[in-house]
Amino acid sequence: MATKPGALTEYPWTSLGAWKYTLFLPFAAKAVQTNLLGGHEVDNWCFHMLLSSALRYLHGQAWMSLSRCHWLTGKYRIQTKGINFDQVDRESNWDDYILLHIITATLVHEILPGFANFPVWDLRGIAILLLLHAGPTEFLYYWLHRALHHHFLYNKYHSHHHASFVTEPVSGSVHPFAEHLMYTATFALPFLGTWALGGASIGMFYFYWLFFDFMNAIGHCNFEFFPTWMFRVFPPLKYLVYTPTFHSLHHSHVHTNFALFMPLYDYLGGTADKVSDELYEQVREGKQEKPDFVFLAHGTELLSTFHLPFGIPSFAAWPYAPKWFIWPLWPLTLPILAILWLFGKPFTSDTYKLKHLRTETWVVPRFGFQYFLPFEKKRINRLIEHAILSAQKKGVRVISLGALNKNESLNGGGTLFVQKHKDLRIRVVHGNTLTAAVILNEIPKDVKEIFLTGATSKLGRAIALYFCHRGVRVLMLTTSRDRFEMIQSELAPQHRENMIQVTKYQAGQNCKRWVLGKWATPSEQKWAPPGTHFHQFVVPPVMECRKDCTYGKLSAMQVPKEMKGLRSCEMTMPRGVVHACHAGGLVHALEGWEFHEVGAIDVGRIDETWAAALKQGFKPVC
Repeated sequence: MATKPGALTEYPWTSLGAWKYTLFLPFAAKAVQTNLLGGHEVDNWCFHMLLSSALRYLHGQAWMSLSRCHWLTGKYRIQTKGINFDQVDRESNWDDYILLHIITATLVHEILPGFANFPVWDLRGIAILLLLHAGPTEFLYYWLHRALHHHFLYNKYHSHHHASFVTEPVSGSVHPFAEHLMYTATFALPFLGTWALGGASIGMFYFYWLFFDFMNAIGHCNFEFFPTWMFRVFPPLKYLVYTPTFHSLHHSHVHTNFALFMPLYDYLGGTADKVSDELYEQVREGKQEKPDFVFLAHGTELLSTFHLPFGIPSFAAWPYAPKWFIWPLWPLTLPILAILWLFGKPFTSDTYKLKHLRTETWVVPRFGFQYFLPFEKKRINRLIEHAILSAQKKGVRVISLGALNKNESLNGGGTLFVQKHKDLRIRVVHGNTLTAAVILNEIPKDVKEIFLTGATSKLGRAIALYFCHRGVRVLMLTTSRDRFEMIQSELAPQHRENMIQVTKYQAGQNCKRWVLGKWATPSEQKWAPPGTHFHQFVVPPVMECRKDCTYGKLSAMQVPKEMKGLRSCEMTMPRGVVHACHAGGLVHALEGWEFHEVGAIDVGRIDETWAAALKQGFKPVC
């Protein structure tokens, strides 16, 4: 929103929310009637408006995905400061201008005499279109843009666009309605001029709109991809086509580099930023910030592919849930699965900063079900090992293994890598000490008894030992007497009577604190008494089938306010919340601890880790 929003800030369809897309329905209905039901429409206009709009959406998505592929663009990133959810939300309606363009074009097509019956393509008309753009449109836009920087118009309108200091490809189309009306009138000149000179065609709408979107994305993509040799071979090019660095200076310095796509007008108007060439050369040298911390995640279900930050940004900005509009993309996941299985290596999915730490999330190119395939075990461990060694080579201090990457049956909670590479400088962390601390601190201090499933797992063992040491009775559900006795033997003799082995869910029928580390079916949950609270560390969470009971969520923590650059949600976690194991790795790095946190959880460190997390600004999720 602008600093002091003026008249016509909101679009006529803003109040409709997502229902604004119903405005496409009349176009779709007419296109169906014309092309499938034997109807007639001059120029098959509605079909072309729909198709051109679809291409513009695909174009915008392609640029957003490309700009967020850190492994491709990170080296040439211009502004390294991250964006946040405020910007993501502000730019979520970036596509309003697409609706505006087809509505205004349709009105002109219907009202203006002779603005119809176009041929499909006219090459001479395209040449005229480009000349009219380079002349009148670029000239008028330059002066309009300068006017919008007058404090009156800037505060009421243009400041909305400049709220995005670090831009993304779609940032260039994020403006108030009144401002877009001005631009639409300016950009209509090439269309009307080409028509007046007899060169109009249906193709000119496709060409000019996609040309405009492409050039607009260049200026806002925030990575410099123009090679230096282009300007050495043809020096005048710097006046004809702007670069991403040229326009980024407009967002950082504000009162320079006003041109639309052609810097010539800034040089003629005396507003070209003096450091434009210097910044371009500097960025093209390539410099990638080295991370201090890496969280190593993996895919969950196949559709989670599109929840990556470079997948569908608007989808990734909210907790993961397979939405109706995502399901049609499911067939695309199969070739993605095959490509990742054959050629995939761990890649960077996101970057952010926490206090003095430069942090990244990397992804092992495997999905959840693959971790349970026996023949995949060695391949997955090789991928994790590759990530650890690559991170060490980059100077990373701590790598935290997320989700199944630290599975006990896979690599002993990370022990495999520490034992194999005894000279590791990087610290390998599973983060489960903090996960245990989160679960333990969810349970009231005055609890007398808990019913524990998944009791002999890494987390189950730590929870059982911790509570027994505090004098709490722990009903451990396990059929393995040997594993039970092995865990019980870790207790001091005076606390061993607090640990009780049970083999059936019926044993928990009088206990109102169930801690689930193993999936519990509805029939198993029925043994819990009314009023029971189900704490859980099982993935995925159990079905919430008891209306007379309450259910806890997966262990997580709210990140400190100093966290900068969060623009996507960590799977099902709310905004600004990460899984406890992720938080545990961050705490490890922030505290500068020099030990590996692998294998069995050190119960003696649980309280210390919890205190450190709170000290660093992490908060329990209410």
